[in-house]
Order: sequence, then C-alpha cells, then structure tokens
Amino acid sequence: MEVVKTYELPDADIPEPPKAKKILVLEDEVAFAILLKEDLEAEGYQVTVVSNGAEGLKKILTTEFEIIICDMVMPNFPGDMFYLAVERARPDLCKRFIFMTGHQGDVKIREFIRRIRGLMLWKPFETHVLFDAIKVVSGKK
Repeated sequence: MEVVKTYELPDADIPEPPKAKKILVLEDEVAFAILLKEDLEAEGYQVTVVSNGAEGLKKILTTEFEIIICDMVMPNFPGDMFYLAVERARPDLCKRFIFMTGHQGDVKIREFIRRIRGLMLWKPFETHVLFDAIKVVSGKK
C-alpha cells in the first residue's frame, strides 16, 4: 500500500494576486475617452472616466487612484485648474498625474507643465507611449 502525504499551506504563504491599479481619466472627447478606457482595461487596469475637472474632483475625494490621466483642455474646469484643486485637497496625488493635450502651441499649457514639472503627452499619441508614461509615474522606471 502506497502512502500519500498531503500538506496544507498556511494562508499567509499564499501570495495575494496583484491588485489592478485604479486609473482616473479626465477627457471630454467621448470617442477618445472610450478608446483610452478600452486600451487601459485590456492591460488590467480599473478605469474611471469623467468628462471634466468638477467630476474628477468628486472622484478623487472618494476613491484612491494610482494614476490620473488628465486632458488639459476641458470646458468649465480645465486640467490646470483640476490639478490646483487636487493640490489643495489631496497633495499626495500630484505626482500621479499624466497630462495630455492636442494644443502643442499653447504657451500657457507649456508654462504650467514646466512649472509643476509635469509629464505631458501630446495628442495624438501611440498606446505604448501612454503605458511608458504610466510606468514612469508608477516609479517602475
């Protein structure tokens, strides 16, 4: 007769699966917002999309996000104003921003990004550029 030994591992030895990073996307162009959401979710991220800074501010007050991808030009509450509001309410999130815009020639935007030492993606950008930016902001590079 063959004796088979079985072993039980204590719960502490079982590693937890990595949790999906939560990303907040602020983008007022619906088609582009959908594209970003699909690309990010395909890589395992949990994505919340809002269309302006006011909605974004409500979200950051109730949910913890590892990354914030923020369009600079949105009606009523643009990206720079959103950032300044976050800086007052949740300054710990300021290093988690990735900004994006199609307005490369806008001096005000360039000066803002330079002043805060922000990371800017110029639209249109390729998906791999976005994922490289996420790695930079996440501190993996």
